[in-house]
Amino acid sequence: MPTPHDPYVRVRGAREHNLQDVRVDIPRDTLTVFTGVSGSGKSSLAFGTIYAEAQRRHFESVAPYARRLIHQVGAPKVGEITGLPPAVSLEQRRSAPGARSSVGTVTTLSNSLRMLFSRAGEYPPGAERLDSDAFSPNTAAGACPECHGLGRIHRTTEELLVPDPGLSIRAGAIAAWPGAWQGKNLRDVLDALGYDIDRPWRELDPADREWILFTDEQPVVTVHPVRDADRIQRPYQGTYMSARRYVMHTFADSRSRTLRAKAERFLTSAPCPVCGGSRLRPEALAVTFAGRTIAELAGLALTELAEVLTAAGGDDTARVLTGDLLARIGTVTELGLGYLSLDRTAPTLSSGELQRLRLATQLRSGLFGVVYVLDEPSAGLHPADTESLLAVLGRLKEAGNTVFVVEHQMDVVRQADWLVDVGPLAGEHGGRVLHSGPPAALADVAESATRRFLFDDAPAPVREVRTPSGWLRLHGVNRHNVRGVDAAFPLGVFTAVTGVSGSGKSTLVGQVLAGALADRQAMDDASDEQMERPAPGCASAEGLAAVDRLVQVDQRPIGRTPRSNLATYTGLFDVVRKLFAATDVARERGYRAGRFSFNVTGGRCETCQGEGFVSVELLFLPSTYAPCPDCHGARYNPETLDVTLRGLNIAQVLDLTVESAAGFFADTPAAGRSLRTLLDVGLGYLRLGQPATELSGGEAQRIKLAAELQRARRGHTLYLLDEPTTGLHPADVEVLMRQLHGLVDAGSTVVVVEHDMAVVAGADWVIDLGPGGGDRGGRIVAAGPPVEVAGAEDSRTAAYLRAALPRD
Repeated sequence: MPTPHDPYVRVRGAREHNLQDVRVDIPRDTLTVFTGVSGSGKSSLAFGTIYAEAQRRHFESVAPYARRLIHQVGAPKVGEITGLPPAVSLEQRRSAPGARSSVGTVTTLSNSLRMLFSRAGEYPPGAERLDSDAFSPNTAAGACPECHGLGRIHRTTEELLVPDPGLSIRAGAIAAWPGAWQGKNLRDVLDALGYDIDRPWRELDPADREWILFTDEQPVVTVHPVRDADRIQRPYQGTYMSARRYVMHTFADSRSRTLRAKAERFLTSAPCPVCGGSRLRPEALAVTFAGRTIAELAGLALTELAEVLTAAGGDDTARVLTGDLLARIGTVTELGLGYLSLDRTAPTLSSGELQRLRLATQLRSGLFGVVYVLDEPSAGLHPADTESLLAVLGRLKEAGNTVFVVEHQMDVVRQADWLVDVGPLAGEHGGRVLHSGPPAALADVAESATRRFLFDDAPAPVREVRTPSGWLRLHGVNRHNVRGVDAAFPLGVFTAVTGVSGSGKSTLVGQVLAGALADRQAMDDASDEQMERPAPGCASAEGLAAVDRLVQVDQRPIGRTPRSNLATYTGLFDVVRKLFAATDVARERGYRAGRFSFNVTGGRCETCQGEGFVSVELLFLPSTYAPCPDCHGARYNPETLDVTLRGLNIAQVLDLTVESAAGFFADTPAAGRSLRTLLDVGLGYLRLGQPATELSGGEAQRIKLAAELQRARRGHTLYLLDEPTTGLHPADVEVLMRQLHGLVDAGSTVVVVEHDMAVVAGADWVIDLGPGGGDRGGRIVAAGPPVEVAGAEDSRTAAYLRAALPRD
C-alpha cells in the first residue's frame, strides 16, 4: 500500500503502445536505466507513460483558461501511477532548430553575456548605455540592418546562373531555372515578351541579359504554347520570374532539401559587408569587455572564453556576472562540450549535443525532488567522455532527484543503481518487464537480450581485413575546425571514422566527402576535367569517378505526419494497392489502384479524411483522439473494405506486421523483396501501416536502409552513415552490421562515423580524428586497420579500441 512518503514510483496497468498491462515498482532517488531491444517498449514506459502522466498532472494545476493555450498530449493508457514527483524530460528532439538558435540561446549563456556587456562593458566616451537586448542579433534593437542579424549575404552572378554562354535560352543556358514544365513556362514567357530565346546567350544584348537574370519585375503576358501533335494546349497567362528571383525564393522558402541544395549551387555566400559577419549593429560592437567585442567572445570555444573571463577582473558587478558565467560554462565543459562556441548555430549540432546542452542547463537550475527522464544521453558521446556524463548524472541524483535514463550504452547500464529491462523482443513480442532490480541480478534472467552484452566477456571473433579496391582522396580539406587535412578513404571496404565529440568527423564525412561526391554526381554530363574539380571544402579530390552512386542514410524521420508509413516509404503500398485493384470484385466495380489509398478522395473514409480517428475538443481538458465513428479506425469507406485479398481487406493488410505479411505475400515477388529486406534489418515487428510519427530514429534509419537494399545494384555505391548505432540495442547493432558488411561483400563501400567500439573493431579501416574537440581537434591522429590505430600514442580512441579488439 503506497504511503505519502512512498520511496517507489509504482506503475500499474501500463498499456501505452505495445506495453502488456505492465506492473513495475521503481525506487526514487536512484539512477535507473531502462534497457531492451529497439521497439521493446522501454521508451513507451519511461516517456509515454511515466513522464506523460507527470506532465498531465502538472497541467491540471494550471488555471483552466491558461490550459486551453497549452498543447496537451492527453492521458497515457495506464491504470494508476503512485509516488510520482514532478518530471522533467530531456528527449533527443530530431526536428531541426531554427537557424537563429545557437549554443548560447539553448544554454541561456548568451543572456548572461549580454547582461555582462550591458552592465560592465567598456563604452566609448559619451556613448549611451545599452540594454542587454541591444547585444542580441535576434532583436530589432541589436540586429545589423543590412543582413537582419544573419551575418551573411547571399548573392549570385551571371557566371553562376549561365555556366555555358554558348547555349541558347531554349537549349538551357540559364542553368539555375527549374526543369520540366516550370522551366519551359519561363522560356515561353520570355519568348512572348519578345526576347530571342534561340540565339546563343553570349550574342544577346548585355542590357537584355541583365534584365532576364536580375530584374525584380514580374510581368504577366499571354502565352501561346506550341501545339503538340497529340494534344491541344490553350493560351494561358504566364508570369515571369528572373533567374535571381527564382534562386533566392527557392533557397529561402522551399521545404525541399534537394531544391534548396540545387539553389545554393548558384549562390555565393559572404560575410555581411556592414557588420563583418558579427550580426550586430555598430553601437553594440563599439562596447568591449576585456578588450574584446561581444561577437569576438561569442566566437571563442567555451574553454577559451572561460580563460578570458577568469583573467578579466573588473568591479563588483563584473565579478558577479563573470562568476555566474564561469559556473554555467563549467557544467557545459564537464559534459565534453567545451569545444563549442556560443555563436555555433543549433542546426549544426547533433541531437546528442543538444540534449547534453539542455542537461547542463538543468544541472544549474538547482531543482530537487524531480524525476529527470533522459533519452540516451550517451548518444554521440565518445567513450572517453562517458565518465564525465556519469558524474553529471550522479550530481543530479545527489541533489535529491530521481534520474530515469533510456540507454543502450553498456558502460552507462553498469553504473546504474536500478535496471528495468523490457522485452524480450520488439513490438507484439515485447512490452513486458523482464527484470526490475539491481543490474547484477539480470544475469539470472534467461529471456533478456541485454544479459549477454552486460555480462558476456567472450572475445570478439577474429575477422580477416579486406583489401581496398582503390582510394578516394581529399587534399587540403578546410572546413570548420578541419584545417589543411589530407584524407584517404579506401574503396570496397568498411571504414569507421572515430574521434571525440567536435573533433571534425561529421565535417569531414557528412559535409566535405559527401559534398564532393554530390557535386560530382551533379556534373555527370560535364567533362572529366570538371568532374575532378576541387570539391566544396577541399583544395582537390581524386578518385571520385570510381563511385557511381552516393547514398546517405541518416536518422531523420521518414515522414512528418501519420499519413506517411512503412509501406508508403518502401514502395510496398504501391504493390499492395495494385494487387487489390487486380481482384475480381475491384475489376467488376472499376476500382483502380488509387481507390485503395487513404490519402485521396474516393476510397477513403471522408468523415476522418483517411486518418482513422477524429479529434475531440474538451475545452479545458486535453484534446483527445477517438476512433472515427464511421470507419472505426479502418480509414476506408465500406465499399472499399468490401474488396478482399485472400480474405483480408486493405485495412487488415495494413495492420499486419512485417513478419506476418512476409508469409501472406510469399508468392508475390515484388512485395516479398521489400518484406525480406525489412526482416533482414530486424524490423519484423513493425506494422505495415505504422505511422512515421511513431517510429524512432533508429527504426527510420533501418527502413531507409531496407528501401535501399531492395533496389537493384547500379555500379559502385558509397554508403555514408553518421552514427548508425544511435538508438540501437547491441543486439540490433549486430543485425545492422551484418547488413552493412553484406553491402561491402557485394562490392560497395561503407563509411560510418561511429563511437561504438565494437563496430570500429570490426571495420577494415579506421580514420581517427582529434586529438580533442574544436580547435584542439580537426586533424587525422591515426589511420589504418583497427589493430594499428589501437596502438596510436596520440589517440584518445586507442585505449577503448584495444579493449574491444579480439584478444588474439
